[in-house]
Amino acid sequence: MTVYAAGAVLWRIENNSLKVALVHRGRYDDWSWAKGKVDPGETLPETAVREIREETGLKVKLGVPLGIQRYLLPNKNLKEVHYWAAKVTDKSLATSNFKPNEEVAEVVWFTVSAASKRLTYSHDHEQLDLLVALHKKGQLDTVPLIILRHAKARSRATWNDGEASRPLLTEGNAQAEALPKLLKAFGAKSVFSSPWTRCLSTIAPYAQRAKVKVKTRPEFTETANAKKPNATKNALEAIVALRKPAVVCTHRPVLPTMIESLEVSATKALKIKLHLTAALKPGSFTVVHLSKKGQIVDVELHSPLVRKKK
Repeated sequence: MTVYAAGAVLWRIENNSLKVALVHRGRYDDWSWAKGKVDPGETLPETAVREIREETGLKVKLGVPLGIQRYLLPNKNLKEVHYWAAKVTDKSLATSNFKPNEEVAEVVWFTVSAASKRLTYSHDHEQLDLLVALHKKGQLDTVPLIILRHAKARSRATWNDGEASRPLLTEGNAQAEALPKLLKAFGAKSVFSSPWTRCLSTIAPYAQRAKVKVKTRPEFTETANAKKPNATKNALEAIVALRKPAVVCTHRPVLPTMIESLEVSATKALKIKLHLTAALKPGSFTVVHLSKKGQIVDVELHSPLVRKKK
């Protein structure tokens, strides 16, 4: 049996020095990263954000992935923990509602060298090393660009009123309703979409909950992309140039054009990850983590977990 968990290495810059937060569990008298087990019906990014809030009182958005830990528990079950970097803003720090409890006795900020000495478990050093390496390269403070394929729609064969108005299926609407918490974990503040119904219906639940306006881009429709792919690229590049967390909802045939636009700033290894975007399933998305200079730091793919109605 595998026990899945998720967490993050919380970081901030203080007096030009990189600092990280460790949690001290009184019950075990150990020092580690904030993390916890996945709840039923929850995705890994959702778990990470929730556990950080519960253990530290801090509200964060996930940054670049920091790898996966796998180790055996005392009962011989395998534990798999997924980690991200998570920047803690001054506002988040000031509004933390942390109080010592049975699970976490204290949350303490350390310099990198002090944290390295304080960590109880050797496997936790991997995440610290990855974080420091990114910081040294100027790639720790990232901005997410989320490329979202619209949710499951009615087939063309069953719809006669034109492509622009083809709606989502019941399954697609359920996918759309499952997206907000997952997208929120990455903190997209701007929402762009093809103006076609199936895209707007996919992104509407997130936009409503995040209280942001959906900005339509006709260049992201299938027909516009087929006629003028360079216009599609230019529209996406304009969004990238904003250097703000954003989500773009589009169609499967448009994805290769977007990949082509983005891959110019990707390493060979990241190009392989990026090209997986072309095979996104309905309702799934790719998170492209961009440095402040617009370089692709990492790429990850996610799908919503549709909760079954009781």
